[in-house]
Amino acid sequence: MPQPQPRTTEILALLRREFGADLITDAEGLLARSRDESGLVRPPVAVLLARSEAQVARLMTLANKNGFPVIPRGAGTGLAGGCLAGKGGVVLDLAAMNRILAIDTQSLTATVQPGVITADLRDAAKAVGLFYPPDPASLATSTIGGNAATNAGGPACVKYGTTRDYVLGLTAVLPTGEVIRAGANTRKGVVGYDLTRLLVGSEGTLGVITELTLKLIPHPRAAACVAAVFADLNAAMRAIISVMTRGHLPSAMEFLDARCLKLVGDLLPFSVAGEQSALVLIESDGDPDQVRREVAGIEAICRELGATNILPPATTDEGREAVWAVRRSVSTRIHEDCAVYIPEDIAVPIGRIADMVAALPEVEERFGITIFVFGHAGDGNIHLNLTAQDEALRPKVEAAAVDCVRLALKLGGTISGEHGIGLVKRGLLPLEIGPVSLRVQRGIKALLDPQNVLNPGKIFPPEGAEDIP
Repeated sequence: MPQPQPRTTEILALLRREFGADLITDAEGLLARSRDESGLVRPPVAVLLARSEAQVARLMTLANKNGFPVIPRGAGTGLAGGCLAGKGGVVLDLAAMNRILAIDTQSLTATVQPGVITADLRDAAKAVGLFYPPDPASLATSTIGGNAATNAGGPACVKYGTTRDYVLGLTAVLPTGEVIRAGANTRKGVVGYDLTRLLVGSEGTLGVITELTLKLIPHPRAAACVAAVFADLNAAMRAIISVMTRGHLPSAMEFLDARCLKLVGDLLPFSVAGEQSALVLIESDGDPDQVRREVAGIEAICRELGATNILPPATTDEGREAVWAVRRSVSTRIHEDCAVYIPEDIAVPIGRIADMVAALPEVEERFGITIFVFGHAGDGNIHLNLTAQDEALRPKVEAAAVDCVRLALKLGGTISGEHGIGLVKRGLLPLEIGPVSLRVQRGIKALLDPQNVLNPGKIFPPEGAEDIP
């Protein structure tokens, strides 16, 4: 590892005096915070294991005064490099601030620190008959603070919305070290600008969230999941659109294309015939009688539109978990099966999913790569997994990813449905956001972070690199 420069040595000495044993500079500790799930590696100079809001505020005050970068980090489950030290500096590890401070069963709210694991909050809410709906794929390991920073989604978005829809209020430390409270504990509130919704989804570039007040809802009394196989993805999409346009509102709607289905077919209780077969998972929740009617109606639509196989509805937690385990296994198996693996999470209008998927074979042929497709059919968020079996083909996979982004935009879509921009997609931002909007957003960043010390280099392309060929 290179020797620290004199200025860096001076700052490290200052931070050691301030934070003592909570400051980590050993090689193992730095390496553990140098990567996320994006595949990028960006080592920091130091890591602060934050245990209080006061520590966070002190670190930001020192950073603002001395001009060193601070990079907030939750559990490191992100796919866009948003928590990596792209320009060195200090990673602010918030995992130890992991207390559920209160669950108010009268007001249906939870107050939590940012390091709380999403699944732990779900379990705590369920224990008192309440429900926290956001369900990112990493809910068993991701933190609430990280979910808020990226406005995380998941399968339940189709009915319940994203993390932003459940953050009533928050406390955050600004890049200057000042602490603000935004939002309220109430379901409604229109006082001043909505700083809560500005900070949620800002990927840790505008403030460090240290406490959140979250909306909870009554826990559904019943749930059931239907798994149906169709001859091809077009037939699957017709069924999904029919379910939504005939008055049903499932709590989740997922699809897997033929390639994904072949990877996880051994996990299904039946064999799948046909080279182009696609799998659809549709879940409904609510009152038991309502769920029974919904599931019967959904099954009838699937049969009407040509389902070749339908698994009996899973109505127990264990049965539903077995079905969803098939869906969650896809990414892992793709990663294990391919030398090069680039996950994209474009989103398109629901009615254009089939158009997007139909355009992919031409991309595969042109670049000599393979694309696995699955995603959240209910909200148009498609996970394109671009792969190759030879590391030498990585440039072609990367070029194909840009083409897929352009295709999504032509269909009225967006370059990221839930993963965020971070380091990975910042160069693509001008494809979607115009110059005036980009200037306004840069202005907001400069206003709140005049020294550019909080998670610098994320979201926005480097100055002068805003023209994408």
